Amino acid sequence: MNTSASPSASARRALPWPPWGWSLLGVAVVWIVTIIVRPGAPLDPLGQAFSLAPFLALVALGQMLVITLGPGNIDVSVGTVISMSSYVSVAVGAAAGPVAGLAAGFGAGLAAGGISVLAILLLRVPPIIATLATSLIVTSATLLLAGEARGGADPALRAFVNAKLLGVPVIALVVALITLAIWFMLRRTHLGLSIIAVGQSSRAAERAGIRVAAVTATAYLLSAGFAGLVGGLLAAYISPSTVLGTSYMLDSIAVVVIGGTLIAGGRPVPVGVWTGALFFVLLSGLLNLVGWSVGAQNVLKGVLVVLVVVVASATTGTGRNTLRRLRHSFSSGSPTATPSPSTQKETIHG
Repeated sequence: MNTSASPSASARRALPWPPWGWSLLGVAVVWIVTIIVRPGAPLDPLGQAFSLAPFLALVALGQMLVITLGPGNIDVSVGTVISMSSYVSVAVGAAAGPVAGLAAGFGAGLAAGGISVLAILLLRVPPIIATLATSLIVTSATLLLAGEARGGADPALRAFVNAKLLGVPVIALVVALITLAIWFMLRRTHLGLSIIAVGQSSRAAERAGIRVAAVTATAYLLSAGFAGLVGGLLAAYISPSTVLGTSYMLDSIAVVVIGGTLIAGGRPVPVGVWTGALFFVLLSGLLNLVGWSVGAQNVLKGVLVVLVVVVASATTGTGRNTLRRLRHSFSSGSPTATPSPSTQKETIHG
């Protein structure tokens, strides 16, 4: 029997479809449609997208770390943290300079993340409830800060977030470097590998000697810290507002999922955060161009997230065990029927 692989089979193994492939394909499709709807300079939509996508990508990087921890781990406080930290950053920046202002925004995010961590680890509150409670606390703080707010962001910081290098926004280059650092952390450091291990099986990770509580705390603190940093940057790019980060909570989750990170945890895709962010920014621009309301846009985004999860699961094989269990339950007439041995094997290795 000839055991040598055919050239086509070897090519498929050498060039697998990347997890971020669907979102990159979406970027290309939306870009082409935008050019058709609004003829003109074809690179203008991409230029505008690269001006806005870095803020969303930075928030999504933190959200990705949280989601990688496994089922149930989602930070729903990032939107309110962005709004709150925008006021903190401006207030501190006015007194101590733009660098101190950004540091204060990051610190305000860490403080909010600390509340979530205490609720999750000490009080054993489910993460989504804990971060929702944090969001309510942060919202109250934001309203108090808004009442005392005076002035705007430092001119130097405003110039920085609007600066371009060879036509590319400087903020995009900075966030790209942060993305590279996160990729390196996830692939080459004990912390990053521990986050992935916890997402694959927290019980197995704990038995292997990984401090699951410390890893979980770090992921949530980074998520909130990144949101705080984005709040400081957005305060200079736009202006502080009590609703500045409203759209970022849902969009950051959607970007992570569309970018290829498994919602079940254990597989982060930092590159997908960028392709997902560019897709969402381009899509929002296209829908605004054709006159869609914000509500209709959110419905479409939700549908797209579900479709991407289903298609990606079917393509990569990550959802076959779930689909097989569902078919088995219908065929057996019992939703609690015991899975077959082959299904159990797929659950372990899929």
